[in-house]
This record gives sequence, structure tokens and C-alpha cells, in this order.
Amino acid sequence: MTSSISAWIWSERFWLPENVTWADLERPPPGVEFPRVRHILYALPLAVGVFLLRLLFERLVAKPCAHILQIQAGVPRQAQSNAVLEKVYLSKTSLDTRQLEGLSKQLDWDERKIQRWFRVRRNQDRPSMQKKFCESMWRFTFYLGIFIYGIRHLWVSPWMWDTRKCWYNYPFQPLSPEQYNHYAAELAFYWSLMFSQFIDIKRKDFFIMLVHHLATIFLITFSYANNMLRFGTLVMCVHDASDIFLEAAKLANYAKYQRLCDGLFVVFSIIFFLTRLVIFPFWVFYSILIESWEIIGPYQAWWLLNGLLLVLQTLHIIWFYLIARIAIKAIFKGKVSKDDRSDIESSSDEEIYSNSSKNPSQTLKPKESGRNGNLNGETH
Repeated sequence: MTSSISAWIWSERFWLPENVTWADLERPPPGVEFPRVRHILYALPLAVGVFLLRLLFERLVAKPCAHILQIQAGVPRQAQSNAVLEKVYLSKTSLDTRQLEGLSKQLDWDERKIQRWFRVRRNQDRPSMQKKFCESMWRFTFYLGIFIYGIRHLWVSPWMWDTRKCWYNYPFQPLSPEQYNHYAAELAFYWSLMFSQFIDIKRKDFFIMLVHHLATIFLITFSYANNMLRFGTLVMCVHDASDIFLEAAKLANYAKYQRLCDGLFVVFSIIFFLTRLVIFPFWVFYSILIESWEIIGPYQAWWLLNGLLLVLQTLHIIWFYLIARIAIKAIFKGKVSKDDRSDIESSSDEEIYSNSSKNPSQTLKPKESGRNGNLNGETH
């Protein structure tokens, strides 16, 4: 039963071009190594090492940098201890009017007092500016390092300058140490991000980012098992390029260097447009859609991969529209507006109601709210 399920999952007819079998890839010529699925399994223990490295980096490098830039952790106001409200808070993200009235009668508390308790409790879970700075500094360091490593290898590779060479003699293309290291590092990084989501403070885009990480892991594993390493390294470098500037803009924002933040975000927007809306569709995607069709012909997994890449390109267009709106504000208004997609879980109905009913004197002035805006969104 197990062997039949495995044979169905790894069907050669689905995953490989015509007249190619897994046995062919298991028997490379002397001195040549082909990718094997079991090789990529080493990324799982490596992901644990990446996560531990992140903890060390944040403690020994990022936190001292935050102290130098006077980014404090801050101590949030603690909510009054209440077992009933704590239980409700952990089980529900928002309260409707009926639940609010029921809690008010049960505790003999005013509804406003319950709303304030939930607001304080949410703020208690909100990640501090120092924590955000440390997380962004880790991602910035990784993206910068892996991009430099990848581009150094690709710069001297003939398929970077002639993408048709990604498909010549496919899938019998030798695996180089640089390609394996690049793949293993990227895959371990995304496994570590997925694991850390369950440990870190839960944010509003938890499920979106979980799906994103799973899709990224699937695509990396899929392209490695299919020996699409030449094409895969091009895709990873194209995507990592803009993320460097996004994390740099967030670091500048947390350090309250607003002009630098605005400038970096505009640069990020330009790089995002060039890499995701020009280079990716007209160079990388064109290669697998047109050139691979001409050289190796389509097969079942080929259709799946192109479908996923088409969805990805659609997301690029949507993301760029959102990014461009923020960048235009940065240019004409002199500040990057708040993007709270990665904030803590979305505000509940009663919190919005409470905020809307405050006196004007209790709300932030426009200039103050602009200064406190932050870049928390992930774009990948």
C-alpha cells in the first residue's frame, strides 16, 4: 500500500518529460551528480540551525544595534488579571454585541471597561519596536547574503545570459555545489520562518504568510526534484533583490530616520517593479513558458509549474499596486503611510467602536500618527 501511494505521488509520467525515468537520474555519469529528493531533506535539520542562528544574531548583533540607535523594547501596560476575560480573549478574536452584554452582566462590569480591557490585552501582545527591528535586521542580513551568493554564481553561468541554456539536455544537467548550497539555504530559511510563526507573536497575516511559506517550500522542493536548478536559482535571485530594500526601509523606519525610510521605500518600489514586473515575466517566465516548450516540450508537471508562476505574477501586479500607492505618498507627502498587514490580530468590532467614540483630544494628531506609522508588511 505504501509503495503504491509513493509510486502515485512520484509518478514519472507526471513529474518528468517523456522517455525520462527516476532511474535515469539515479545513474549519473562518472564525476557528475544529479539532484536527488533525499538531498533536500537535509534542509530540515538545517532549518533548526538557521533558527538558532537567528536567535544568536538577534541577541548578539541586532539588539546591540537597536540600543545604539536608541530603539527601546518598551514595557506595555498590563491588563488587569481576569480569568474569564482571559479565556474569552484566547478563544475569540472579536466580540459581538450579545457576547459583550453577557460578559458585562456576568462580571458586573461596564461594557466600556470590558472594551478597554481587551484593548490593553491586545497591546500587551503587540511586538515591541525593538523586536520588529531585530526581526527585520535578520531578514535583511539573510536576503543580502543569499542574493550576493546567488548572483556571484549566476554571473559566471552561461544560462544567466542565455536562458535557453536552462533547458538544453534537461533534465540531465549536473548539480554544482553552489546550486545545492543556494537551494539548501533558501529552503532551510523558509522552513525556519514557517516554524517560528508558531512561536512568535501571532500577527494578522499569520495564515497568509503560512500559505506563502508552504507554497515557497513546495516550489523550491519541486524545482530541485525536477532538476530545474538553473531556472530555480534565477527565480530566487529575482525575488530576493527587492526584499533587501524592503527590510532596509523597515529598519530605517524603526530607527526613526523617516527621510531615509521614504527614500529606501521608493528604491524598493522601483526594484520591485523592475524585477517582478519586467525581468520576471519577460525574461524568466518567458524562458519556461516559450523556450522550454520549444526545447523539451510540455509535460504534466510543466503545466502545474507554469500555472503556479502565472498566479505568482498576478500577485506581483496586485502587490505593486499597493506598494505604488505607499511610494507615491512617500514622494508627495514626505512619509511612508502605515502598512499594518503584519500587525497583531485585526482589531475587534468593540475596539473599533471604542476608538471611534473617543473625544478628539484623546486621538493622535495627524503629524503624530504619521510619525508613529510603520512598515510591518511582508512582500515576497
